Amino acid sequence: MRSLAVATVVALMSSSAVAQTLSPTNPFAKPSTLPYQAPPFDKIKDSDYLPALEAGMAEQRREVAAIVNVRSMPTFENTIAALEKSGRLLERAALAFSGVNGANTNDVLQKTQEVLAPKFAAHQDAINLDPKLFWRVKTLYDQRDTLQLDAEQRQVLTLTYENMVHAGAKLNDADKKALSALNAQLSTLETAFQQKLLAAAKAGALVVDDKAKLAGLSDAEIAAAADAAKERGLAGKYVLTLQNTTQQPVLATLTDRATREALFTASWTRATKGDANDTRATISQIAALRAQKAKLLGFATWGDYVLSDQMAKTPKTALAFMRQLGAPVAAEQKREAGELQAQIKAEGGNFALKPWDWDLYSEKLRKAKYDLNQDELKPYFEINKVLTDGVFYAANQLYGITFKRRTDLPVYQPDVMVYEVFEQDGRTIGLMYFDYWKRDNKNGGAWMSNFVNQAKLLGTKPVIYNVGNFTKPAAGQPALITFDDVTTMFHEFGHALHGLFANQTYPSVSGTNTARDFVEFPSQFNEHWALDPKVLPHYAVNYRTGAVIPPELVGKIKRAATFNTGYSFGEALAAAEMDMSWHSLPASAGQQDADAFEAKALAETGLDTADVPPRYRSSYFLHIWGNGYSAGYYAYQWTKMLDANAYDWFERNGGMTRANGQRFRDMILSKGHTEDYAPMFRAFYGKDPEVAPLLHNLGLNADGSRVAP
Repeated sequence: MRSLAVATVVALMSSSAVAQTLSPTNPFAKPSTLPYQAPPFDKIKDSDYLPALEAGMAEQRREVAAIVNVRSMPTFENTIAALEKSGRLLERAALAFSGVNGANTNDVLQKTQEVLAPKFAAHQDAINLDPKLFWRVKTLYDQRDTLQLDAEQRQVLTLTYENMVHAGAKLNDADKKALSALNAQLSTLETAFQQKLLAAAKAGALVVDDKAKLAGLSDAEIAAAADAAKERGLAGKYVLTLQNTTQQPVLATLTDRATREALFTASWTRATKGDANDTRATISQIAALRAQKAKLLGFATWGDYVLSDQMAKTPKTALAFMRQLGAPVAAEQKREAGELQAQIKAEGGNFALKPWDWDLYSEKLRKAKYDLNQDELKPYFEINKVLTDGVFYAANQLYGITFKRRTDLPVYQPDVMVYEVFEQDGRTIGLMYFDYWKRDNKNGGAWMSNFVNQAKLLGTKPVIYNVGNFTKPAAGQPALITFDDVTTMFHEFGHALHGLFANQTYPSVSGTNTARDFVEFPSQFNEHWALDPKVLPHYAVNYRTGAVIPPELVGKIKRAATFNTGYSFGEALAAAEMDMSWHSLPASAGQQDADAFEAKALAETGLDTADVPPRYRSSYFLHIWGNGYSAGYYAYQWTKMLDANAYDWFERNGGMTRANGQRFRDMILSKGHTEDYAPMFRAFYGKDPEVAPLLHNLGLNADGSRVAP
């Protein structure tokens, strides 16, 4: 997932002391002197963020005031370029704060976020709703055909104008005041949701007293559970921590059914317990306020408002796309559930399939059908080798880039690794940070974002980070991960490539500053290389014997690639449709009963949500309530369509070659938002995107039948 938390943080702006300046001893007072202006984490204290962010807001307000008060008529340079240059202090502090607060938070950072959230919202409003600034931007926009702008300048001008209109620049004074109040309320509620959810996940972890109840887990997993218990002062017990999704990884191997049910229930109910961490009232308020904001801005629903600047353009288009997938996926879910029930019966089980049984019995069925055992695979996936000889190797083969470990740069947590990235000819590209292990003070899921954004205007190169939530091994144990984790590493690095290859003059259109239903395209496309015959044997090496993964095991992985897709794709599709349901509410609907609304929305999908619950329940759907993907979770499925189309092009044109990689880099990865998405994709693929390659990747035909093996 590309993190949009930075947009939330950078959007937080208003200062009670407009003349405020920052102490020169604050590490954010000047650009970092480290390579690539990387954050000086060894000098940054938790208490440094608040004054730096407040001073950054004040500084940007002064910069904007200077723009609107200039006596000369608007020009691209004195208005648009000047806006692009503004806010440097704010961005330095906000990017570092967002990264650390998401991956290594504490009470001080959470309080900082809580205090600043409404101020940031007000600050962004003060800029976007400034009538003098809008007059200057609109004057240039109206003259855009006569200004002799290059293509990127014209795009930046157009987007600046459209974004200000989208933010409410055309509203009258009374409506602007109402909008600012709504934005302040929303930012406060969204922050509260994130903090409640983090606490709910921690409190919701399953505590197990008896080691026998963990039957099926490996010695390393049991040791990790014991370590997690010790960290909580529960020595002698075991703690199974929760990741952000409904299903939990260990459900695939836990053989004690009562433990499985208890863990699933802990996950499903983590934020619906009626305690201080219950998020249901919060999300109902957020949905209602978003609908009010959309109405104020002239849109029927929040979904209409959000999608107006996306590739899909309208909720109708997004829903039509999802419904093309619904029937074949539902048919596959029905087949899969029947197979699992038969598997349970064959083993003498006298119970009906439940969600907490699915992963265990699908894994057994996978072994029976494909003789594929995930424990058999794990020894071939040692995380450091996956990174250097898999993720990095694929990038080298496609794009010619190389990587060098940097141990001289400070990090915000000891487990974080840093690499410098180079072009084939030795020119530098940027820096990459990797933070893979799960911690209680880290948000769930996996994501990418920037510590420094690329922009020729500012003379900056990209400093990017990937964050994961893999289970850290106990001391002395090898760092083995699942093939799903491997796929996640390739996915997040696809985002990183999109950022590393940024080649823009202006920061607002650089790198991953693209629409939600485009930004996941490069990341999902990059997943394909994990199984490429040139790449997989290069990194999949048994950590004990040094033997390369045998061809028969590779064959099993590939044959099993479409196994369980009704479940894996269906749970995400259900979540996406539920998201769109929440954000298709008109303002007149008011606040909803979260549980009742969720049940109704899931029933309307036509999917088997009883056996295949959504990947995220409303109450812990961080993407849509806290990470900027509201009315946008469909983007994961939409961009799967784009990535399937792009990979189809690669397969028809020679596969993994430097020439093909360079073409993809030149036409997609290096473009940022300098072009509209549909023509950009059409230029690469040769036509508009199609659903058929996506269904084929899932092993399905449009009529719901399976693709012949």
